[in-house]
Amino acid sequence: MNSVQVQPFEENGYLVRIDFNPTVPHCSLASLIGLCLRGKIQKNVVERIKLDIVIAEGKHSTEEEINKQINDKE
Repeated sequence: MNSVQVQPFEENGYLVRIDFNPTVPHCSLASLIGLCLRGKIQKNVVERIKLDIVIAEGKHSTEEEINKQINDKE
């Protein structure tokens, strides 16, 4: 499995998907890790991107909730 996937998206943009593994399946900091990844990438990448950061499938007990929080637009 590739942890980082990049593909063309719309005109002059890219879709970037990052799958990460929290330290343990019940990691209480998984949301914070994902949000830190998002903030760092958005601050340092100058290209137009649509960023999708998710916990790798089956790697956290509440991955759906955390994925939604990480990728929430507000």
